[in-house]
Amino acid sequence: MDDVSPQLRDFILFCAQRRTPDWPAIYDEMTRVAGVKLFRGLGYKDLKQMGLSFSLSGMDKTIQLVKQVTSQNGQ
Repeated sequence: MDDVSPQLRDFILFCAQRRTPDWPAIYDEMTRVAGVKLFRGLGYKDLKQMGLSFSLSGMDKTIQLVKQVTSQNGQ
């Protein structure tokens, strides 16, 4: 997961700063932000193309991705 795009990293950090980096609150915030395309106009499809899935089947990967990004940035 070291190949996280800067835009995806910034999206996760944006959501973590708005709410909390703790799970599941950050998941709720990410879905809210994506749903209204609040961060740089990015919606669900855009984020999925970057490797962030909101589906139940992709939840483990999403949790790890969020942990990686927030821990690297001292969240």
